[in-house]
Amino acid sequence: MKLDPVSLRLFVAVMEENAIARAAAREHIAPSAASRRLAELEAALQVELFTRSNRGTEPTAAAYALLHMARGVLNEMDGIAAQMRDFRAGVRGHVRVVANISAITQFLPAELQRFMTAHPQVDVRLHEQISTAVARSVAENAADVGILTHGSYGERVTLLPYREDELVLIVPAGHSLARRQRVRLADALPCDFVGMHPGSAINNLLTRAAAELEMPLKLRMQVTGYDALCLMVSAGLGVGMLPRGSAQIYRGTLAIRAIPLAEPWARRRLSLCVRSEESLTRVARLLVDHLRAP
Repeated sequence: MKLDPVSLRLFVAVMEENAIARAAAREHIAPSAASRRLAELEAALQVELFTRSNRGTEPTAAAYALLHMARGVLNEMDGIAAQMRDFRAGVRGHVRVVANISAITQFLPAELQRFMTAHPQVDVRLHEQISTAVARSVAENAADVGILTHGSYGERVTLLPYREDELVLIVPAGHSLARRQRVRLADALPCDFVGMHPGSAINNLLTRAAAELEMPLKLRMQVTGYDALCLMVSAGLGVGMLPRGSAQIYRGTLAIRAIPLAEPWARRRLSLCVRSEESLTRVARLLVDHLRAP
């Protein structure tokens, strides 16, 4: 059996785009050619990957199993091509990293700068995702290493210790809470909140803590980044919550104040996420060891 990598890449695109037409456009081929390639792939594997009806195509169980394997094969092939193409420039490996915004704004810039200075032959590709998506990307072999808020993400990933951070309350400089040295969440919940986008670890934590206090959480607006959150708070549109290290970036330029939260859950653990330590490539292991160093 000979599997065509072009067809495998098209298959992955169909699974990710959930439509043959969009996948064909992404891979720059005609939809009719895409359908033909998928049929040829099914014939080569002797298994049905999609059930077809007048409502479209639906992936079978075999398709989901193939998706994980295809991503691994294509990543290995991309790695070979990248290493050979860039060998003369000193790039001899690549590692795919996904991380939540807390890790990206607090720790990764300096740590990746040191790593890439020490190992210029390694190409690091970084994407931001929320913690649940980080775990899913690693489990599905769409990333080699993830960084997320510590929690339970199933048995398909392994969590390794990374760093700790502390959540603080962000208020406008002239706010009634601005003079406090510490504040309990119950004192802030009567205020309007500027929250992060749905599904983010901070929003989930804030919602759960408010529910335990049996107090409503008044989310006036939700944003996708800490910069937008701080700008909204500075404009007097509410208060917010974010890690202390991230708040430090904006305190010097915006009229906001960061107040420590007198709550045990305000201290959090961030973890490295891998499928397994044994599955790490040599360059991914190099990066994991660097990030775990004191």
